[in-house]
Amino acid sequence: MRRALLLSISLSLLLGSCGEKSSSEGSESTHENPTAPSEEVKPALKYEIQGDAVTITGCDKKASGELIIAANIEGKPVTKIGKSAFSRCYSLTSIRIPDSVTSIGKEAFSACTSLTSISIPDSVTSIGKYAFSNCSDLTSITIPESVTSIGERAFNSCFRLLAIEVGAGNISYADVDGVLFNKKKTLLVTYPKGKKGTNYDVPDGVATIGVATFYGCSNLRSITISDGATAIGEEAFHGCSSLTNITIPNSVTRIGDYAFVHCTSLRSIAIPAAVEVIRNGVFDNCTSLTKLIFLGDAPEDRTGLINTFPTIYRNPESKGWDDKWSRRPVELIGEKP
Repeated sequence: MRRALLLSISLSLLLGSCGEKSSSEGSESTHENPTAPSEEVKPALKYEIQGDAVTITGCDKKASGELIIAANIEGKPVTKIGKSAFSRCYSLTSIRIPDSVTSIGKEAFSACTSLTSISIPDSVTSIGKYAFSNCSDLTSITIPESVTSIGERAFNSCFRLLAIEVGAGNISYADVDGVLFNKKKTLLVTYPKGKKGTNYDVPDGVATIGVATFYGCSNLRSITISDGATAIGEEAFHGCSSLTNITIPNSVTRIGDYAFVHCTSLRSIAIPAAVEVIRNGVFDNCTSLTKLIFLGDAPEDRTGLINTFPTIYRNPESKGWDDKWSRRPVELIGEKP
């Protein structure tokens, strides 16, 4: 019996040493780390070792409180937070990322609904799409100087987010009063959903309102887009449920898909003459919209106006119009609705 026990222990040690050697030689390996990364949280972290670097790929969904991610696992630096690694860890309230990490993957912290703070180190250069989406308790975030890439919708549905701050030396991004722009301030990236105030004037020089820039900004009632802007991105004003007034300059030539979907308080909107196509779902579920005013020739209709019932108004000198557009009646500007 004793001889059999010794044989069993020897075999276990042999198998363990083979696995460790495989990781160190660069083959990909996946592990669960039972070691507590902090006193407050003791989740089983899932990770992969590729060469001399570690990617965090998952976390125990029951983890709660503060999470401090270790800088090294099995003697190798943690360099990446992988896709959806902490997604739906609903009870985490605070996360500290080590300064060995260079990238935060797509949806890495999405739906961490109790998360109120997160520390992003100066080593991080990229933040993936939807990385912090639906972090509904997050009130502020600082983008370090090192970050050169932020994916679309990185802060979608962060409804309590008051401000986004950017390190002064960042070469790719900047903030103005808590609003995120590219460095040149030609692209408005993200307007924080919880930002105080009901009116916003887009600064001069902005050429593009980005994808989902004002997504879910239910506080805003009035927005003025500055002269010179040329493009409004996909879902730019999705769910701005209190928006009653928006001014679009004549310089705008493109309005993206679903740009004003669910703007349920919007009653009237004027579309510049240079816009030649009304894309998918632009005004869907704008249930209060009664006047859709076109300042130019009849645009191509791709929208369908689902659950939206405006009267269409056009300039008398414009061309290409019939008595209906997208199944809605067309009248001349100046005529009573």
